[in-house]
Amino acid sequence: MARMEARMLDRRKLLLGSAALALSGCKVFDSATDRDSALRNLFASHEGLTRAAQRAVIGDRLAPEFSEADIRQGQRPNGSVNPDGAEYRRMAGTGFRDYRLTVTGLVDSPQSLSLADLTALPSRTQITRHDCVEGWSCIAKWQGVPLGTVLKLAQPKLTARYAVFQCFDAIERSLSGEVFYYESIDLIDAFHPQTILAYAMNGAPLPVANGAPLRLRVERQLGYKMAKYVHTIELVDSLASLGFGKGSYWADRGYEWYAGI
Repeated sequence: MARMEARMLDRRKLLLGSAALALSGCKVFDSATDRDSALRNLFASHEGLTRAAQRAVIGDRLAPEFSEADIRQGQRPNGSVNPDGAEYRRMAGTGFRDYRLTVTGLVDSPQSLSLADLTALPSRTQITRHDCVEGWSCIAKWQGVPLGTVLKLAQPKLTARYAVFQCFDAIERSLSGEVFYYESIDLIDAFHPQTILAYAMNGAPLPVANGAPLRLRVERQLGYKMAKYVHTIELVDSLASLGFGKGSYWADRGYEWYAGI
């Protein structure tokens, strides 16, 4: 068991190191961010194999969890840190009292849940490491409701395969309008016990910079998978109609969709 865990940690370091190398200026990888890039398509063609191999190795195993003594620094924010949309700013100004999480799509019982509704559900607390594709990591304590608990309330249809997360943070602005962050995971990861919708961090309400009022934590994947400022979860049978069809904002721009570690 110890040897297996050591191999898993070595693999995490290798993946993070490789990602950091790719982001550090290696020109040979520059074209991989182009949607029509042959290099990008080559990488994407092997992603399913990578995902299958990882799941065969780790199965339902939990990501490593730590003690409070291991929390030695504040949780560094990733991605957006302060959405400036009018609706979000209004809710933030009232402590998110009128925030609602919508659960829709391929479900038999669509949900609209307030923050109070979510905090009243059974919660999970976990101290885990956030690994960013840029090469840094932080350990923090997260508290939230298991995503599986919320999805069970909505009663997924048998045809549902993915959970899509829509967020309040606008990543791009252009003449054609704003592009808000979007992400997705499959229902295997959605029902993993460590996949939670976090509303607290290090014993306090989730800060705005870290995704208030609600963010995804999917602990066996890289940080960009953990969508912040989530307002809608839609269950779908295909990702083809989401963004450019790759499954997430960053996958549409050359990153791996699964991003497992």
